[in-house]
Amino acid sequence: MPLNRRSAGVLAHITSLPGPYGMGDFGPGAYRFVDWLASAQQSVWQWLPTTPIGPGNSPYQSGSAFAGSPLMVALEPLVQRGWLAEPVLPGGGFPAERVDFGLAVPWRLRQLRLAAAGFSARATPLDHADFATWCDTHADWLDDYALFMALEVAHAGQPWWTWNSGLRQRSSQAIVAASQKFADEVFFCKFVQWCFDTQARALKAYANGLGISILGDVPIFIAHHSADCWARPDLYFLDAMFQPTVVAGCPPDSMAPEGQRWGNPLYRWDRMAAEDFGWWTARMRRALHLADVLRIDHFRGFAGYYEIPASCANAVQGRWVSGPGQAVFDAMQRALGEVPIVAEDLGVITPDVEQLRDRCRFAGMKILQFAFDGDPSNGFLPHNYGKNCVAYTGTHDNNTVRGWWQSASTREQAFAVRYLGCVPNALPRAMMHALCNSVANTVIFPLQDVLGLDGAHRMNTPGSVGGTNWAWRCESTMLDPETAKTLRRLTAASGRGLLQTLNLPKG
Repeated sequence: MPLNRRSAGVLAHITSLPGPYGMGDFGPGAYRFVDWLASAQQSVWQWLPTTPIGPGNSPYQSGSAFAGSPLMVALEPLVQRGWLAEPVLPGGGFPAERVDFGLAVPWRLRQLRLAAAGFSARATPLDHADFATWCDTHADWLDDYALFMALEVAHAGQPWWTWNSGLRQRSSQAIVAASQKFADEVFFCKFVQWCFDTQARALKAYANGLGISILGDVPIFIAHHSADCWARPDLYFLDAMFQPTVVAGCPPDSMAPEGQRWGNPLYRWDRMAAEDFGWWTARMRRALHLADVLRIDHFRGFAGYYEIPASCANAVQGRWVSGPGQAVFDAMQRALGEVPIVAEDLGVITPDVEQLRDRCRFAGMKILQFAFDGDPSNGFLPHNYGKNCVAYTGTHDNNTVRGWWQSASTREQAFAVRYLGCVPNALPRAMMHALCNSVANTVIFPLQDVLGLDGAHRMNTPGSVGGTNWAWRCESTMLDPETAKTLRRLTAASGRGLLQTLNLPKG
């Protein structure tokens, strides 16, 4: 995905796609969505993180920075290979308009266990050889992840710092014994990751073949209960009992008087620097295996991050600490070459963050919903954009445009309709039109805004856990040819379509 030319795309998470098995996955529904994007002449498909979900079903609190989500593994290819019988849906099936995680997650995991057993019993020698080769190729992260997950199952989900001292401290004797004792579960975890990787790569290749690039998402922090923290606790600020001494968050503001205490352990950047940031290089190499461009969430943390004492229940007593700066990205470039990155530079942004972004020549982000405070110099207004940015109507953390309108102040509403020259009902299309006509190299529209949906369809509400967060799904009837045609005309007219075909009347 060239970030230096005019392009347009759609933000839609894999799990939000239509499909028969409770949530979207890498199956036929994803391929139909790629075809729909191509018919709309879109050249970018943006995903949220594809790592395993964590507490609250969030893809931003994962148990691994390297592994793929088992929930995204499509079942149809497993049936076709003869490893899985045609799945029988639970009584009543699954809702089409949302993910019922409580129902879908255990059901899908059962199907994957049946498929793993079918693979062991019926796979061809070539299949077994391919699996073994893949496991060897990815052993640097896969072995730790698979054993971590096997141990989590054996300990009924208890966090790794409560395991016996040999496993907590990863003594070689304990690791070898556990690998042998839980070999079946380790195999299952590796099998699921092989399926994920094979399917994700195939979908990416299909999209690339139609001129569509994948824009992936890399959260800056990892979860405390994760294979990453267990495998390398020395890279984080942990005490002798493996508890964080400081955690991540953001400072108090008008929206959150006590700030936000995210709770992620913080990196020991000095130790990472001593290893030439090898962990980060490996993480980005893995992410680029599955995507063409990477959005780094909370980019400002590389310039400076907010450190909160772990003993504090909120973020009031935190402080700003300098991050690694350009050194980590220089290390990535030495190892990987030019890494295409979109810097999520939203929130409390200081000059050092902008300087780091610009020195690295990364694209920043613009959110149109933030633009309408009445100040013509507002940097989120399209006439103030520079070329090297990715502009959005909103992101997964914003309301839909229609939902935003319902909660916007009278002042914001008045300025929005004046600036966009539209009536309120036409706001989603008018916002998309304004972004398309800006100089921003890339514009991305959440699928909900393309479809003109209201706030009941938003993906996530920051600061809240559970509920409808991460559960929205697009129904198959929504992806109709007329909507694709409208999107195609909008982007082509501003020089962003794949083919730039305007289909204007002659004469």
